[in-house]
Amino acid sequence: MKFWFIMAIAILMSISSHAQTALHLYGGKDHDKYLGCLNCNTYDKNSIWNDYGSFGSSYSSSSIWNEYGTYGGEYSPYSPFNNYAQYPPVIVDKDGNFYGYLTVNTYHDKRAESQIALIIYKYWNLIEKNVSDWYAKIFN
Repeated sequence: MKFWFIMAIAILMSISSHAQTALHLYGGKDHDKYLGCLNCNTYDKNSIWNDYGSFGSSYSSSSIWNEYGTYGGEYSPYSPFNNYAQYPPVIVDKDGNFYGYLTVNTYHDKRAESQIALIIYKYWNLIEKNVSDWYAKIFN
């Protein structure tokens, strides 16, 4: 497990050092609820890695890190962390290009398999306890 984690961080560090397209999460039954930016920095107001923002706070109703909220936890049908979620969030860029569903369900045929998604799937229950520290571990 430790080796995989170190390798994933090394890959993400090389990816994050290059210019990248901002990827956004949309949730809800019709995927019309904005849930934040997946790969924006921790100071961005729209970042899911901003502890104090609407999308990174574990207390916000618009955050995937709110385990009791509509879009977080392991029981909501809209959460990426529910193995049986009917409506997990989608990942898209500003032009609407689809990058997959953010879901821990390994059987979902359009599940996102990017390195950042795989780390989130594996460590989500730890990440939600200290989002900005995990941003630093992953991207710095």
